[in-house]
Amino acid sequence: MRLTLDRDRFVETMKAQAQIGGTAGGGLHRLALSDADKQVRDWFLEQLEAADLSVRIDEFGNMFGRREGTDPNAAPVLIGSHLDSQPYGGIYDGPLGVISALECIRTLDDEGIETKHPIEIVNWTNEEGSRFQPAMQGSGVWAGVHDLDEEYAKTDTDGETFEAELERIGYKGDHPAEPHEAYEAYLELHVEQGPYLERAGKDVGIVTGVVGFSWGEITYHGEADHSGPTPMDSRSDALVAAAETIGEIRAIPGELGERTVGTTGYIDAKPNSINVIPEEVTFTWDFRDPEDEVVERAVNRVLKEAEAAAEREGVEWEYEERMRASSVEFADRCVDAVERAAADLGYDGMRLVSGAGHDATHMAEVCDTSMVFAVSEGGKSHNEAEYTSWDDCYAAANTIANAAVELAECE
Repeated sequence: MRLTLDRDRFVETMKAQAQIGGTAGGGLHRLALSDADKQVRDWFLEQLEAADLSVRIDEFGNMFGRREGTDPNAAPVLIGSHLDSQPYGGIYDGPLGVISALECIRTLDDEGIETKHPIEIVNWTNEEGSRFQPAMQGSGVWAGVHDLDEEYAKTDTDGETFEAELERIGYKGDHPAEPHEAYEAYLELHVEQGPYLERAGKDVGIVTGVVGFSWGEITYHGEADHSGPTPMDSRSDALVAAAETIGEIRAIPGELGERTVGTTGYIDAKPNSINVIPEEVTFTWDFRDPEDEVVERAVNRVLKEAEAAAEREGVEWEYEERMRASSVEFADRCVDAVERAAADLGYDGMRLVSGAGHDATHMAEVCDTSMVFAVSEGGKSHNEAEYTSWDDCYAAANTIANAAVELAECE
């Protein structure tokens, strides 16, 4: 049986969610637990209720809508993603997976199709990790990777706690943030956020796993002084040591592997004045690779380089690894279901490993899991220029819908 989604309704629904927190540059500014996040949650709740789904919201704000199956003992198939965005991010990153899941349910209802297994759709809380860290926070708590109370206590840059903000927007639910039963499978649709599908001329991505990665932070402590009278050989410049280490973060991946990447995405210098030698600089690393051993080597290399830079510049230093995630290999039966769905629909699919972390990373701890990728034009994401054509969105949405229906077993 082939399921064909209503393209017009799918596109209209994508456009509707993009208006909530939409930016003048055509993107989204919808940070987790912000007013805009509340608004899109309210809107999504209306969509779930309009589809006559059984709704539950857990104590971490994860939102679920359930369509029952014919077998009361059958484990549910879960599909979805997230509705929060990066600061001034794109309209596809996350929401595409949620809206595709919603349209799958709507189409089953339109065609009167029943499935043996229940199908649930989910909006995970704070996948992005931009306001509260870590990323993939809601699915991490739900899957038992993170402790609920520890995550409640996390604060944003204004000192607001996660729990207080969740309560403020009215989405601290009554259900425990944990699986309330066994799950048959989890599928997630996302834009690729990379250039590989476009470069290969493919229609959809069949995701076989997720890279491992490490996030960390280094701080150098030097001595503030006047930039004019202080001789160059008398300085302890925290920013010079930071600059040397940041250069190494850029260089290390080229020495380790084809798929290794390294990024410094955050830097804070104090006192940040044009005529004062910087006394304290904090910056981050982000290393990723399909092989965990390569990530470990990258971290060890940057710490070695950081120590050497500190010695050269005569500054003190410290570091903290904020997050370490092992690489994930998805279940063959779910990957195969995605591949079959793409082939049956006539789409040219390609197997690949995700270079970004997704909620599917944590869900692989709970049940068999896989993902579908839509083509990202230019490989751009996490900015307003993120773009995936409606044709490519629709191809990926049809693929995940048919894979989900196969796993849920049509009656």
